[in-house]
Amino acid sequence: MASKKGNASRSIRIADTVYEQEEHYASQMSKKRKFSPSGSMTEIPAGKEEASNSECDAQFLEDETTKIFAQKVADHYSARSNQTLEEREASPIIHLKKLNNWIKSVLIQLYAHQGDAVLDLACGKGGDLIKWDKAKIGYYVGIDIAEGSIKDCRTRYNGDADHHQRRKKFSFPARLICGDCYEVRLDKVLVDDAPFDICSCQFALHYSWSTEARARQALANVSALLRPGGIFIGTMPDANVIIKKLREAEGLAFGNSVYWVCFDEVFSDKKFKSSSPFGIKYTFHLEDAVDCPEWIVPFHVFKSLAEEYDFELIFAKNSHEFVHEYLKKPEFVELMQRLGALGDGNQDKSTLSADEWEAAYLYMSFVLRKRDQPERTQVSGQRERGLMHISEQDIMYISSH
Repeated sequence: MASKKGNASRSIRIADTVYEQEEHYASQMSKKRKFSPSGSMTEIPAGKEEASNSECDAQFLEDETTKIFAQKVADHYSARSNQTLEEREASPIIHLKKLNNWIKSVLIQLYAHQGDAVLDLACGKGGDLIKWDKAKIGYYVGIDIAEGSIKDCRTRYNGDADHHQRRKKFSFPARLICGDCYEVRLDKVLVDDAPFDICSCQFALHYSWSTEARARQALANVSALLRPGGIFIGTMPDANVIIKKLREAEGLAFGNSVYWVCFDEVFSDKKFKSSSPFGIKYTFHLEDAVDCPEWIVPFHVFKSLAEEYDFELIFAKNSHEFVHEYLKKPEFVELMQRLGALGDGNQDKSTLSADEWEAAYLYMSFVLRKRDQPERTQVSGQRERGLMHISEQDIMYISSH
């Protein structure tokens, strides 16, 4: 890949983007509780203008807007039908999809252990079920906001999907839940299932950053459900790369043949206030995969917020850096070859294209550990909660109302 991709052969390390102190975005976050650059919360004294009825109206509109966007994201993923193997292989980003699967597989192999209880937030259609099965986990709970996706996940778990015929059943019992895991307190829903050994949130955590409340609820849920010493793995857009590319672009949009990113005119000066790190929305399109609103997650703020919920950062790597580092390990080279992300090099279209490699640069991986001393979970009780075959009636539906 190095000879074909030029800059792709060099490890890419992204310095933290400096968020300027500009007044531009303040009107978008008129909330009684404000996020300070240190990550702490500051109360606005009673009697100030922010406590007026107009603020209540603004908060109501913000809440309603958040629900609309959350539903839009859910509808987008629900509407995406399962692909046959032939359709998948014909995708214009098939090698990018395989590369992302390799990254997720490496994370799972590095941090999952036999018998682990797994919480999969935004599990989608269950694309990682086989990865967890190979890790010999003991219990699985998958949650997703999109009803269509969770039903497809059920079909995949049961081995009924036409595109995914399994020779044997999955070895672990499971539960599937349909609901917004960034809105609902999951510790109340999963009181009999916790604690979990590992939590995963793949290519979805940024959807929680539409508001501070949702970002906090996401981290609060993971923290409340993980055992001490438990691991939180995930992938999400790399804010530093996206903002760097935005500032290099002539206008408010950038991309190539497989993706494009577009910011609204409200960000025409391409500057972002450090005290307003939530709700920075952009539109993202990825061929044959994504076409919906997303939100910037400034990583230094994410790290600070995670520390408030008893997490410590193990590592954070851009996908380019991740590939270069873990392709040095023979077992992961073999995995890459099996998945075919880089192709066999015999045909022009059998390898990751330059445009796909650039799209991979937009993402990063992270690993967090919950503080305190590790305590291994006993999964025997949890096995009684899960099912080895899930009917549509077995899917739990949860709501914040």
